[in-house]
Amino acid sequence: MSLLDIRVPAVLLRIDRNPFHHGTLGAVRSLGRAGVDVHLVADSTGSPVGRSRFVRQLHPPPAPGASAAEIVAVLRRVATRIARPAVLIPMDDASAIAVGRLREDLAPSYLLPHQPALLPERVADKAELAQVCAAAGIPHPQTLVPDSAEQAAAAVWRLGLPVVAKWSRPWLVPAGSGLRSTVVVRSAREARELFLRADEAGSRLLLQEFLPPGPDRDWFFHGYADRTGAVRAGGPGRKQRAWPRGAGLTAVGLWTPNPQVQGLAERLTGELGFRGIFDLDFRRCGSTGRYHLLDFNPRPGAQFRLFADSAGLDVVRALHLDLTHRPLTAGAPLAGRAFVVENYAPLSALRPAPRGRELAWSAPDDRGPGLAMWALWCRHVAGRLLGRLRPGTAPVPRSASVVVRQAGEPAGERRPAVLDEELSGVSGAASLSGLPDRSDDEKASSC
Repeated sequence: MSLLDIRVPAVLLRIDRNPFHHGTLGAVRSLGRAGVDVHLVADSTGSPVGRSRFVRQLHPPPAPGASAAEIVAVLRRVATRIARPAVLIPMDDASAIAVGRLREDLAPSYLLPHQPALLPERVADKAELAQVCAAAGIPHPQTLVPDSAEQAAAAVWRLGLPVVAKWSRPWLVPAGSGLRSTVVVRSAREARELFLRADEAGSRLLLQEFLPPGPDRDWFFHGYADRTGAVRAGGPGRKQRAWPRGAGLTAVGLWTPNPQVQGLAERLTGELGFRGIFDLDFRRCGSTGRYHLLDFNPRPGAQFRLFADSAGLDVVRALHLDLTHRPLTAGAPLAGRAFVVENYAPLSALRPAPRGRELAWSAPDDRGPGLAMWALWCRHVAGRLLGRLRPGTAPVPRSASVVVRQAGEPAGERRPAVLDEELSGVSGAASLSGLPDRSDDEKASSC
């Protein structure tokens, strides 16, 4: 018998069009396996997530850049079809921010955590986050927000090269613009040129100090802050492999106890009065040993299923239990458990995992998404490789090579991504495939 109240369905909302968002599939499976009817409001055209047998019904999502009124209209149509209150779970930053602002308009059709309406937007904004950390005494990379191209160039020299450049509101960066949410810049000229594209990006450019990545330096914490503010479920994890290497999403993660990271997460969410699911990313400074907060994502992280404990509790189930007034019965932490995203780390998916492992796409009780993912992924790889072989194909701009270059590599031409260790061309092709580049927990190599 399920511990969850299966009379209450769940609605997953995702505005971002990334078809390879494995976190959405993780939420579908987690709730569906517990017997909850899962409704998916997302662009499912060609997405492997839509092939999951645990999706009760697919619904068209709001368009990218939709207004608040349009988002409310979409969710009200879904609520009318479901005809009973549902737990609403935003799966990307744009959705989390919209739902935070629209909470009063969405009640009583949807069950949502109680918290300040603008808090998700405040913590997701990279420039605002620097101020939040300063007020709470949480270590954060030194951050400068220039007001002109000249100030951007001056900030580079003040911080010291290389410098991490971020758009403060990455969810506003238009798809297909060639802009990325986070890049490493290695000259004042690059910083100046980025600043001049601020209007196109839709938000302010900020520049942060840079520290090279290294072993045992990239950490994350996933959790759920319940109605009392207590952090439940989730835990600290260590990023073992990233894509792009040194500055990308988690390809292989390991559940690793870390009292310092956990303490920082609990202190910050407590001081803010945050309620709901969150995903924090940290970088340990090599010289001081301090953990600096890089990102605060006010929604489930893509690898949240890493932290499914011995009782099967994860942050998504914790949210459903809490909002339906069911007890959150936690099991034992499964330290050493691994999470692998097969299309970014295929060899890691084949290696033995003595302490347990979950794959992002492949599952014996839900084979459709894994098969669909590999078919779609291989088509993208083939398309990119053919594009590179065609005569007259334009070379990759230098700015793009900065994004995918591993920290410490020479600033010259990067070797072809198809030769990267382990990925054997699969992920290398995807990095330039035209897919949305605001990938979940795409992080900068900053301290």
